[in-house]
Amino acid sequence: MLKTIPHVSAVLLGFTLLLASCGSTKEVDANLPKDISERPVDESSQKYEQAQLDQLRASIESEVTKEKCTNAGEWAFAPMGAKACGGPQMYIAYPKKIETAILERISDYTAKVKAFNQKYGVMSDCMMVTEPNGIRCSNGKAELINP
Repeated sequence: MLKTIPHVSAVLLGFTLLLASCGSTKEVDANLPKDISERPVDESSQKYEQAQLDQLRASIESEVTKEKCTNAGEWAFAPMGAKACGGPQMYIAYPKKIETAILERISDYTAKVKAFNQKYGVMSDCMMVTEPNGIRCSNGKAELINP
């Protein structure tokens, strides 16, 4: 019986230490953001957001270029993106048959670029991108006619 007392004491001691170690004395820094959207802006988040914008732009351009251009009258163009000092980054030609959907995506992209520019204090060349005079079809692709 005396041999079991040290074993019971050792088990109780181990259990007590285990429970005591579960309580955290580590203090949480009140200055840290509670939400990921509140985290400080850094270079990696800017690169990530730029990559997201590039991907969105590429998907819009891909959707537009899927369509063959055989009649320029079936195509239109719209400003896309936003320069930091104002005005569009570019103009894009799109088929009128997908006008509603594509204009919504272009508008979404443009709004995201404006927000990105403001958030990161982006600078641009401030050169005005002139509005095209029209569209022509060349080898099945829509081309903007620039002044």
